[in-house]
Order: sequence, then structure tokens, then C-alpha cells
Amino acid sequence: MADVEIQKQRIAMAIEFDGRVFHGWQQQDNATSVQAELQAALLAVEGETVVTVAAGRTDSGVHAEALLVHADVSSARWQRSHLAYLHGLNSRLPDSIRVVGVRAVKADFHARFDCRGRTYRYLISNRNTLSALHRWRYFWVPRALNLEAMQEAAAHCIGRHDFSSLRASGCQAAHAIRTMSKVDVSRDGFAISIEVAGDGFLYHMVRNLVGNLVEVGLGKQTPEQFRELLAQQDRSRGAATAPAHGLYFIDALYDDFSASDLIGKS
Repeated sequence: MADVEIQKQRIAMAIEFDGRVFHGWQQQDNATSVQAELQAALLAVEGETVVTVAAGRTDSGVHAEALLVHADVSSARWQRSHLAYLHGLNSRLPDSIRVVGVRAVKADFHARFDCRGRTYRYLISNRNTLSALHRWRYFWVPRALNLEAMQEAAAHCIGRHDFSSLRASGCQAAHAIRTMSKVDVSRDGFAISIEVAGDGFLYHMVRNLVGNLVEVGLGKQTPEQFRELLAQQDRSRGAATAPAHGLYFIDALYDDFSASDLIGKS
């Protein structure tokens, strides 16, 4: 008797993870990745290999609050209970990864190619002692930072520009032109948050931006010098790359929803 074809349902999942224990999102040989752990959980639920596709890759040590991922799963199993499906996945994932929201999407939906924009947040701990609690959540900068100067410099990134000056040497993008809709720098007590939203990002772009903004905050670079750096389109003239552990992927935007919309919903 021929095998009965299992009807599939494409779903979108918002994934939260602690990046310090992973070598990034993408599955790779001889390294622990978020994708490999998620696909192992899906295999346990589905009984067959399930391929996942994410809105973007994250580097080793980078965290996520709502990375959007799509996968094709059993329609019957999904329809029985969306909430049970979410909890079933989470029960098979390590504590460092959680599916925080799910929804059904069209069969041709693509987490990467349909994404209209991505948002990242970078956190800096600006106090004179290293935190015991936030050591792997913030970039520690013990010297005082000039928030106003950082905000002035960040404003030069808004709009459509060639961001070659913030592009790492290993970047495989065809070009460095991107459109930034938000580059906000704010302070809450000791914590400085840099939130960046745009239509796409280059390899290490946010971390290179933060490295330069920290130099501006320390008075090693003026906001005008940062503007000139962007115009020069020369990465070699920029500041050092900020560490990965302060960076969070926090949202992916689509035509009718965003990854953060899914948090707590199923």
C-alpha cells in the first residue's frame, strides 16, 4: 500500500534565545547552533526532518528576542492545538531557546525573502564596575559616555547610504547600500540602548556602528568625524567592532505582521 502523503502547513515561529552558548543561528559541523537545536526539536515532534529558514543569521554570542523562522509541519498535528504544538516544541528545546509565538502562514511565505525590515538592539553597561548579573548581556564601558554626542552621530545614519565604513571584511553582500529608518540612542540609569531598524544589515554592521558610537561618546571621535567616516566608505578608518554579547535581534517586519507581534500568542 502506498504511503499516504502528509498534508503540510507552513508556520512562522518567533524564537528567543541566549546566544552565549551558541555559535550563531546557522547549523554547522562541529558547533552548537540554534537552528540545529530547533530542527532536532521539530524532528522529535514531527517524526521526520524539518528544514527551518530564519529572517536573518546571527553570529556567535548574539541573542534574540524575536527571530522569525518558518517551517513546514504536519497540518493535522498543527490544527489539533496551536498552543500544544508550541509547548511540545519548547519541551524538547534546551532552556536557552524558546519558541515564544507561532502562527500559520501561506505556503509560499518566506521568513528571509519576504522580510521588509529588521530591528536590532545593542545594550551597553555604562558604570564603573562590571555587573555580576549582566556580564553576558551588555557591553561594559566603564568610562562616562556623552549620550548627546552619540545621538548626534547616530542621526547621520538615518536614510539611504552606502555603509561600507561599517561593513566587515567577510561580508558577502552584493553592495553596501542600506536604508536605516531608526537609530535611537537612549539611557536608563546605567544602561545605554542603541536600537537600529532598517531594510537590511551588512555583516557586523550594527556592532561596527556601536564601536564608533562608543568612540564618539568617549570623545575620541566627534559626530562630524563620524559623518565623514561614513562618507569615506572605508572600514579600515573605523573603530573596533563591539562585542557580540551586547547585541539582540528583536524584530522582523512583514506585510501583515511582525515577529514581535507573535510573542505570547498562538
